[in-house]
Amino acid sequence: IDYIWLDEEIKNSKNLQEPNLNAKCAVVFDRSSKTIILGKNEEHKVPMASTTKIMTAIILLENVKNLEEEVEVSKQAASIGGSRVGLKTGDKISYNDLLYGLMLCSGNDAATQIAISIGGSIEGFANIMNKKAKEMGLKNTSFVTPHGLDNKNHYTTALELAIMADYALNIEEFAKVVATQNYTVLINGYPKTIKNTNELLGNLEGVNGVKTGFTNGAGRCLVTSVIRNSFNIITVVLGTKKKKQRTSDSIKLIEYTYKNYELINLEQIIEEEFKNWRQINEKRIKVYKGQENNLKIKLGKIEYKNYPVLKTEKQNITIDINSRFNIEAPIEQNKKIGEIKITLNTREIMKVDILNGKKIERKTILYYFWDVFKILFGTCQKSTLLYKKCRVGV
Repeated sequence: IDYIWLDEEIKNSKNLQEPNLNAKCAVVFDRSSKTIILGKNEEHKVPMASTTKIMTAIILLENVKNLEEEVEVSKQAASIGGSRVGLKTGDKISYNDLLYGLMLCSGNDAATQIAISIGGSIEGFANIMNKKAKEMGLKNTSFVTPHGLDNKNHYTTALELAIMADYALNIEEFAKVVATQNYTVLINGYPKTIKNTNELLGNLEGVNGVKTGFTNGAGRCLVTSVIRNSFNIITVVLGTKKKKQRTSDSIKLIEYTYKNYELINLEQIIEEEFKNWRQINEKRIKVYKGQENNLKIKLGKIEYKNYPVLKTEKQNITIDINSRFNIEAPIEQNKKIGEIKITLNTREIMKVDILNGKKIERKTILYYFWDVFKILFGTCQKSTLLYKKCRVGV
Protein backbone atom coordinates (compact mmCIF):
# COMPACT_ATOMS: atom_id res chain seq x y z
CA ILE A 1 0.00 0.00 0.00
CA ASP A 2 1.20 3.50 -0.82
CA TYR A 3 0.66 4.93 2.64
CA ILE A 4 1.70 8.48 1.72
CA TRP A 5 -0.84 8.55 -1.12
CA LEU A 6 -3.46 6.95 1.14
CA ASP A 7 -2.99 9.57 3.87
CA GLU A 8 -3.26 12.37 1.31
CA GLU A 9 -6.39 10.84 -0.19
CA ILE A 10 -8.06 10.57 3.21
CA LYS A 11 -7.10 14.16 4.05
CA ASN A 12 -8.40 15.54 0.74
CA SER A 13 -11.65 13.55 0.93
CA LYS A 14 -12.64 15.24 4.17
CA ASN A 15 -13.16 18.53 2.31
CA LEU A 16 -15.16 17.26 -0.67
CA GLN A 17 -18.27 19.13 -1.69
CA GLU A 18 -19.51 16.15 -3.77
CA PRO A 19 -17.86 12.75 -4.32
CA ASN A 20 -16.80 12.56 -7.98
CA LEU A 21 -16.50 8.82 -8.69
CA ASN A 22 -14.59 6.74 -11.22
CA ALA A 23 -16.66 3.65 -10.49
CA LYS A 24 -19.36 2.51 -12.89
CA CYS A 25 -21.66 1.65 -9.99
CA ALA A 26 -21.60 2.58 -6.32
CA VAL A 27 -23.77 2.86 -3.24
CA VAL A 28 -23.68 3.95 0.38
CA PHE A 29 -26.04 1.77 2.41
CA ASP A 30 -27.17 2.53 5.96
CA ARG A 31 -27.26 -0.64 8.06
CA SER A 32 -29.66 0.78 10.64
CA SER A 33 -32.53 1.69 8.31
CA LYS A 34 -31.51 -0.56 5.36
CA THR A 35 -31.77 2.44 3.07
CA ILE A 36 -29.64 4.07 0.37
CA ILE A 37 -27.80 7.22 1.42
CA LEU A 38 -26.03 7.81 -1.90
CA GLY A 39 -26.02 5.89 -5.15
CA LYS A 40 -24.64 5.76 -8.68
CA ASN A 41 -26.20 3.20 -11.01
CA GLU A 42 -26.76 1.16 -7.87
CA GLU A 43 -29.38 -1.09 -9.49
CA HIS A 44 -27.50 -1.86 -12.74
CA LYS A 45 -26.56 -5.51 -13.24
CA VAL A 46 -22.77 -5.87 -13.43
CA PRO A 47 -20.06 -8.51 -12.81
CA MET A 48 -18.94 -8.71 -9.17
CA ALA A 49 -15.61 -10.58 -9.24
CA SER A 50 -14.46 -11.89 -5.83
CA THR A 51 -17.07 -9.92 -3.89
CA THR A 52 -19.03 -13.08 -4.81
CA LYS A 53 -17.23 -14.70 -1.89
CA ILE A 54 -19.45 -12.83 0.56
CA MET A 55 -22.28 -15.17 -0.46
CA THR A 56 -19.92 -18.17 -0.55
CA ALA A 57 -19.04 -17.45 3.08
CA ILE A 58 -22.71 -17.09 4.04
CA ILE A 59 -23.50 -20.52 2.57
CA LEU A 60 -20.52 -22.09 4.36
CA LEU A 61 -21.41 -20.62 7.75
CA GLU A 62 -25.08 -21.57 7.46
CA ASN A 63 -24.41 -25.14 6.32
CA VAL A 64 -21.35 -26.29 8.26
CA LYS A 65 -21.86 -26.87 11.98
CA ASN A 66 -18.27 -27.83 12.82
CA LEU A 67 -15.77 -25.39 11.27
CA GLU A 68 -12.86 -27.44 12.62
CA GLU A 69 -13.83 -30.37 10.40
CA GLU A 70 -11.16 -31.09 7.80
CA VAL A 71 -11.67 -31.71 4.11
CA GLU A 72 -9.38 -33.10 1.44
CA VAL A 73 -8.58 -30.74 -1.40
CA SER A 74 -9.81 -31.90 -4.81
CA LYS A 75 -7.90 -31.69 -8.07
CA GLN A 76 -10.48 -29.21 -9.37
CA ALA A 77 -9.89 -26.84 -6.47
CA ALA A 78 -6.12 -27.21 -6.65
CA SER A 79 -6.01 -26.37 -10.36
CA ILE A 80 -8.18 -23.22 -10.34
CA GLY A 81 -6.46 -19.99 -11.47
CA GLY A 82 -6.44 -16.46 -10.11
CA SER A 83 -5.83 -15.50 -6.49
CA ARG A 84 -5.08 -18.54 -4.33
CA VAL A 85 -4.34 -19.78 -0.84
CA GLY A 86 -1.92 -22.27 -2.42
CA LEU A 87 -3.80 -25.54 -1.96
CA LYS A 88 -2.63 -28.73 -3.67
CA THR A 89 -4.52 -31.92 -4.51
CA GLY A 90 -4.89 -34.09 -1.43
CA ASP A 91 -4.10 -31.34 1.09
CA LYS A 92 -6.02 -31.43 4.37
CA ILE A 93 -7.51 -28.17 5.62
CA SER A 94 -10.38 -27.21 7.94
CA TYR A 95 -13.50 -25.34 6.92
CA ASN A 96 -12.40 -22.57 9.29
CA ASP A 97 -9.11 -22.11 7.45
CA LEU A 98 -10.88 -22.33 4.10
CA LEU A 99 -13.10 -19.47 5.29
CA TYR A 100 -10.11 -17.31 6.21
CA GLY A 101 -8.40 -18.19 2.93
CA LEU A 102 -11.60 -17.27 1.09
CA MET A 103 -12.11 -13.87 2.70
CA LEU A 104 -8.56 -12.66 3.46
CA CYS A 105 -6.42 -13.59 0.49
CA SER A 106 -9.46 -14.18 -1.77
CA GLY A 107 -8.50 -17.75 -2.57
CA ASN A 108 -10.28 -19.15 -5.61
CA ASP A 109 -8.97 -22.56 -4.58
CA ALA A 110 -10.65 -22.16 -1.17
CA ALA A 111 -13.91 -21.07 -2.84
CA THR A 112 -13.90 -24.04 -5.19
CA GLN A 113 -13.22 -26.52 -2.40
CA ILE A 114 -15.99 -25.04 -0.26
CA ALA A 115 -18.39 -25.39 -3.20
CA ILE A 116 -17.48 -29.01 -3.88
CA SER A 117 -17.53 -30.02 -0.19
CA ILE A 118 -20.92 -28.41 0.50
CA GLY A 119 -22.72 -28.49 -2.84
CA GLY A 120 -21.15 -31.58 -4.36
CA SER A 121 -20.12 -29.56 -7.41
CA ILE A 122 -19.78 -25.98 -8.62
CA GLU A 123 -23.25 -26.19 -10.19
CA GLY A 124 -24.79 -27.67 -7.05
CA PHE A 125 -23.28 -24.94 -4.89
CA ALA A 126 -24.41 -22.22 -7.31
CA ASN A 127 -27.97 -23.54 -6.94
CA ILE A 128 -27.67 -23.13 -3.16
CA MET A 129 -26.32 -19.59 -3.62
CA ASN A 130 -29.19 -18.62 -5.92
CA LYS A 131 -31.75 -20.11 -3.57
CA LYS A 132 -30.31 -18.05 -0.73
CA ALA A 133 -30.32 -14.93 -2.90
CA LYS A 134 -34.01 -15.48 -3.59
CA GLU A 135 -34.70 -15.91 0.13
CA MET A 136 -32.97 -12.59 0.74
CA GLY A 137 -35.17 -10.87 -1.86
CA LEU A 138 -32.35 -10.26 -4.33
CA LYS A 139 -34.01 -9.99 -7.74
CA ASN A 140 -31.06 -8.79 -9.81
CA THR A 141 -28.40 -11.26 -8.68
CA SER A 142 -27.33 -14.50 -10.34
CA PHE A 143 -24.54 -16.87 -9.27
CA VAL A 144 -22.71 -19.36 -11.47
CA THR A 145 -19.47 -19.78 -9.49
CA PRO A 146 -18.34 -19.54 -5.85
CA HIS A 147 -15.34 -17.32 -6.71
CA GLY A 148 -16.63 -14.78 -9.23
CA LEU A 149 -14.43 -15.41 -12.25
CA ASP A 150 -16.06 -13.81 -15.29
CA ASN A 151 -19.23 -15.41 -16.64
CA LYS A 152 -22.01 -13.57 -18.48
CA ASN A 153 -24.64 -15.18 -16.23
CA HIS A 154 -22.85 -14.22 -13.02
CA TYR A 155 -23.84 -10.72 -11.85
CA THR A 156 -25.35 -8.53 -9.16
CA THR A 157 -25.94 -4.83 -8.40
CA ALA A 158 -24.15 -2.49 -6.03
CA LEU A 159 -27.30 -2.29 -3.90
CA GLU A 160 -27.86 -6.04 -3.68
CA LEU A 161 -24.19 -6.60 -2.90
CA ALA A 162 -24.58 -4.16 0.01
CA ILE A 163 -27.64 -6.11 1.18
CA MET A 164 -25.59 -9.34 1.04
CA ALA A 165 -22.80 -7.78 3.06
CA ASP A 166 -25.27 -6.41 5.60
CA TYR A 167 -26.78 -9.88 6.01
CA ALA A 168 -23.37 -11.53 6.33
CA LEU A 169 -22.10 -9.06 8.93
CA ASN A 170 -24.92 -10.16 11.23
CA ILE A 171 -23.19 -13.55 11.40
CA GLU A 172 -20.69 -13.22 14.23
CA GLU A 173 -18.04 -15.50 12.70
CA PHE A 174 -18.18 -13.69 9.36
CA ALA A 175 -17.76 -10.28 11.02
CA LYS A 176 -14.75 -11.58 12.95
CA VAL A 177 -13.07 -13.02 9.85
CA VAL A 178 -13.43 -9.96 7.59
CA ALA A 179 -12.08 -7.68 10.35
CA THR A 180 -8.87 -9.76 10.55
CA GLN A 181 -5.77 -8.36 8.87
CA ASN A 182 -3.45 -11.38 9.21
CA TYR A 183 -4.16 -15.01 10.00
CA THR A 184 -2.24 -18.27 10.11
CA VAL A 185 -3.97 -21.24 8.47
CA LEU A 186 -2.88 -24.86 8.77
CA ILE A 187 -2.46 -26.92 5.59
CA ASN A 188 -1.61 -30.55 6.39
CA GLY A 189 -0.78 -29.30 9.88
CA TYR A 190 1.80 -26.77 8.62
CA PRO A 191 1.28 -23.05 9.29
CA LYS A 192 0.93 -20.47 6.54
CA THR A 193 0.30 -16.79 7.22
CA ILE A 194 -2.13 -14.98 4.91
CA LYS A 195 -2.96 -11.27 4.67
CA ASN A 196 -6.20 -9.44 4.03
CA THR A 197 -6.40 -7.84 0.57
CA ASN A 198 -8.66 -5.04 1.89
CA GLU A 199 -6.40 -1.97 1.70
CA LEU A 200 -8.68 0.17 3.92
CA LEU A 201 -8.72 -2.26 6.85
CA GLY A 202 -6.47 -0.82 9.55
CA ASN A 203 -5.81 2.34 7.54
CA LEU A 204 -9.12 4.23 7.64
CA GLU A 205 -11.04 5.05 10.80
CA GLY A 206 -13.90 2.67 11.54
CA VAL A 207 -13.33 0.18 8.68
CA ASN A 208 -14.10 -3.39 9.82
CA GLY A 209 -14.39 -5.35 6.52
CA VAL A 210 -15.56 -6.57 3.96
CA LYS A 211 -14.19 -7.76 0.56
CA THR A 212 -12.14 -6.84 -2.48
CA GLY A 213 -12.50 -8.11 -6.05
CA PHE A 214 -10.97 -7.97 -9.50
CA THR A 215 -11.47 -9.56 -12.92
CA ASN A 216 -11.02 -8.12 -16.37
CA GLY A 217 -14.79 -8.09 -16.82
CA ALA A 218 -15.69 -6.63 -13.43
CA GLY A 219 -12.79 -4.22 -13.00
CA ARG A 220 -11.69 -3.27 -9.51
CA CYS A 221 -14.33 -3.77 -6.81
CA LEU A 222 -14.49 -3.04 -3.09
CA VAL A 223 -17.16 -3.60 -0.47
CA THR A 224 -16.43 -1.78 2.80
CA SER A 225 -18.11 -1.75 6.20
CA VAL A 226 -17.48 1.26 8.43
CA ILE A 227 -18.77 2.24 11.85
CA ARG A 228 -18.25 5.59 13.56
CA ASN A 229 -20.19 6.67 16.64
CA SER A 230 -22.77 3.88 16.13
CA PHE A 231 -23.35 5.05 12.54
CA ASN A 232 -22.68 1.90 10.47
CA ILE A 233 -22.55 2.10 6.68
CA ILE A 234 -21.59 -0.21 3.83
CA THR A 235 -20.04 1.25 0.70
CA VAL A 236 -19.84 -0.65 -2.58
CA VAL A 237 -17.64 0.44 -5.48
CA LEU A 238 -17.78 -1.61 -8.70
CA GLY A 239 -16.03 -1.28 -12.04
CA THR A 240 -13.06 1.05 -11.58
CA LYS A 241 -10.09 0.61 -13.90
CA LYS A 242 -7.37 0.89 -11.24
CA LYS A 243 -6.93 -0.29 -7.68
CA LYS A 244 -6.23 3.25 -6.46
CA GLN A 245 -9.49 4.40 -8.00
CA ARG A 246 -11.57 1.87 -6.07
CA THR A 247 -9.71 2.92 -2.90
CA SER A 248 -10.15 6.62 -3.64
CA ASP A 249 -13.84 6.24 -4.51
CA SER A 250 -14.50 4.30 -1.31
CA ILE A 251 -12.71 6.89 0.83
CA LYS A 252 -14.66 9.71 -0.86
CA LEU A 253 -17.99 8.04 -0.18
CA ILE A 254 -17.10 7.26 3.42
CA GLU A 255 -15.73 10.67 4.36
CA TYR A 256 -18.50 12.55 2.53
CA THR A 257 -21.17 10.52 4.29
CA TYR A 258 -19.80 11.03 7.79
CA LYS A 259 -19.17 14.71 7.20
CA ASN A 260 -22.63 15.50 5.84
CA TYR A 261 -25.01 12.92 7.35
CA GLU A 262 -25.99 11.90 10.84
CA LEU A 263 -28.29 9.33 12.39
CA ILE A 264 -31.36 10.71 14.10
CA ASN A 265 -33.36 8.73 16.64
CA LEU A 266 -36.58 8.48 14.66
CA GLU A 267 -38.11 6.06 17.17
CA GLN A 268 -37.82 8.60 19.98
CA ILE A 269 -39.33 11.38 17.87
CA ILE A 270 -42.30 9.18 16.87
CA GLU A 271 -42.95 7.98 20.42
CA GLU A 272 -42.89 11.52 21.83
CA GLU A 273 -45.22 12.85 19.13
CA PHE A 274 -47.61 9.93 19.62
CA LYS A 275 -47.62 10.36 23.41
CA ASN A 276 -48.61 14.02 23.08
CA TRP A 277 -51.25 13.23 20.46
CA ARG A 278 -52.74 10.38 22.52
CA GLN A 279 -53.15 12.56 25.63
CA ILE A 280 -55.39 14.88 23.63
CA ASN A 281 -57.19 12.48 21.31
CA GLU A 282 -57.53 9.02 22.88
CA LYS A 283 -60.78 9.84 24.72
CA ARG A 284 -62.22 11.42 21.58
CA ILE A 285 -62.20 8.03 19.82
CA LYS A 286 -65.71 6.64 20.39
CA VAL A 287 -66.80 3.03 20.06
CA TYR A 288 -70.41 2.43 18.96
CA LYS A 289 -72.36 -0.72 19.79
CA GLY A 290 -69.45 -1.90 21.93
CA GLN A 291 -69.35 -3.33 25.44
CA GLU A 292 -66.89 -0.50 26.15
CA ASN A 293 -67.05 3.03 24.84
CA ASN A 294 -63.37 3.91 24.54
CA LEU A 295 -60.18 2.37 23.13
CA LYS A 296 -56.72 2.02 24.57
CA ILE A 297 -54.48 2.80 21.63
CA LYS A 298 -50.83 1.94 21.05
CA LEU A 299 -48.10 2.17 18.44
CA GLY A 300 -47.48 -0.59 15.95
CA LYS A 301 -44.03 -1.75 14.92
CA ILE A 302 -41.49 0.98 14.20
CA GLU A 303 -39.51 -0.45 11.30
CA TYR A 304 -36.17 1.04 12.33
CA LYS A 305 -34.94 3.11 15.23
CA ASN A 306 -32.45 5.39 13.49
CA TYR A 307 -32.42 7.09 10.11
CA PRO A 308 -29.65 8.95 8.25
CA VAL A 309 -30.37 12.54 7.21
CA LEU A 310 -28.33 15.42 5.89
CA LYS A 311 -27.31 17.57 8.83
CA THR A 312 -28.80 20.59 7.05
CA GLU A 313 -32.21 18.89 6.67
CA LYS A 314 -32.95 17.62 10.17
CA GLN A 315 -35.55 20.36 10.66
CA ASN A 316 -37.42 19.21 7.54
CA ILE A 317 -38.79 16.03 9.14
CA THR A 318 -42.56 16.15 9.66
CA ILE A 319 -44.87 13.81 11.58
CA ASP A 320 -48.51 13.51 10.48
CA ILE A 321 -50.93 11.54 12.69
CA ASN A 322 -54.35 10.42 11.46
CA SER A 323 -56.95 8.24 13.14
CA ARG A 324 -60.58 7.16 12.94
CA PHE A 325 -62.66 8.74 15.72
CA ASN A 326 -65.91 6.78 15.30
CA ILE A 327 -65.58 3.00 15.25
CA GLU A 328 -68.28 0.35 15.36
CA ALA A 329 -67.75 -2.79 17.46
CA PRO A 330 -66.62 -5.54 17.40
CA ILE A 331 -62.98 -4.44 17.27
CA GLU A 332 -60.18 -6.97 17.35
CA GLN A 333 -57.06 -6.41 19.43
CA ASN A 334 -54.22 -4.88 17.37
CA LYS A 335 -56.66 -3.70 14.71
CA LYS A 336 -55.30 -0.72 12.79
CA ILE A 337 -57.32 2.41 13.51
CA GLY A 338 -54.90 5.03 12.22
CA GLU A 339 -51.33 5.70 11.14
CA ILE A 340 -48.38 7.99 11.59
CA LYS A 341 -46.61 9.18 8.45
CA ILE A 342 -43.05 10.47 8.63
CA THR A 343 -41.72 12.57 5.76
CA LEU A 344 -38.39 14.21 5.03
CA ASN A 345 -39.00 17.24 2.83
CA THR A 346 -41.74 15.74 0.60
CA ARG A 347 -40.42 12.15 0.64
CA GLU A 348 -42.16 9.61 2.83
CA ILE A 349 -39.60 7.64 4.84
CA MET A 350 -41.79 5.55 7.15
CA LYS A 351 -45.32 4.70 8.24
CA VAL A 352 -46.28 3.41 11.68
CA ASP A 353 -49.70 1.95 12.46
CA ILE A 354 -51.83 3.07 15.38
CA LEU A 355 -53.47 0.00 16.90
CA ASN A 356 -56.32 -0.87 19.23
CA GLY A 357 -54.78 -2.18 22.44
CA LYS A 358 -57.55 -4.55 23.53
CA LYS A 359 -60.43 -6.50 22.04
CA ILE A 360 -63.88 -4.93 22.35
CA GLU A 361 -66.93 -7.15 21.86
CA ARG A 362 -70.17 -6.00 20.29
CA LYS A 363 -73.11 -5.47 22.65
CA THR A 364 -75.59 -8.33 22.85
CA ILE A 365 -79.33 -7.96 23.52
CA LEU A 366 -78.64 -8.56 27.24
CA TYR A 367 -76.33 -5.56 27.33
CA TYR A 368 -79.08 -3.38 25.87
CA PHE A 369 -81.55 -4.64 28.54
CA TRP A 370 -78.95 -3.88 31.19
CA ASP A 371 -78.49 -0.36 29.83
CA VAL A 372 -82.27 0.22 29.96
CA PHE A 373 -82.37 -1.19 33.47
CA LYS A 374 -79.60 1.16 34.63
CA ILE A 375 -81.43 4.12 33.13
CA LEU A 376 -84.71 3.14 34.79
CA PHE A 377 -83.03 2.32 38.09
CA GLY A 378 -81.25 5.65 38.01
CA THR A 379 -84.54 7.44 37.32
CA CYS A 380 -86.21 5.64 40.24
CA GLN A 381 -83.38 6.59 42.57
CA LYS A 382 -83.65 10.22 41.54
CA SER A 383 -87.45 10.16 42.05
CA THR A 384 -87.11 8.61 45.51
CA LEU A 385 -84.50 11.19 46.53
CA LEU A 386 -86.70 14.04 45.29
CA TYR A 387 -89.69 12.62 47.19
CA LYS A 388 -87.64 12.48 50.41
CA LYS A 389 -86.48 16.04 49.94
CA CYS A 390 -90.05 17.19 49.43
CA ARG A 391 -91.24 15.48 52.63
CA VAL A 392 -88.47 17.10 54.63
CA GLY A 393 -89.44 20.46 53.14
CA VAL A 394 -93.06 19.95 54.22
